[in-house]
Amino acid sequence: MKPGIHPEYVPAMISCACGEVIHTRSTMPVLKVEICSKCHPLFTGRQKLIDSEGRVERFQRKYGRKPLATTSNKSEA
Repeated sequence: MKPGIHPEYVPAMISCACGEVIHTRSTMPVLKVEICSKCHPLFTGRQKLIDSEGRVERFQRKYGRKPLATTSNKSEA
């Protein structure tokens, strides 16, 4: 590594809007974030998909597959 061109890697404190504080190392000593892994809906299991316009049902009606009919006229090998 060339001396004098790399930023200093220092202990850092990351604080979330929910109050969670994470201690790690970074080039910035203090970081403030809005969402962390403890309050993000994807990681906590509180995420819900909301389809207020009925897009999923409309897609299923338009492109939904019909059940396959079983045929007994195939030759058995």
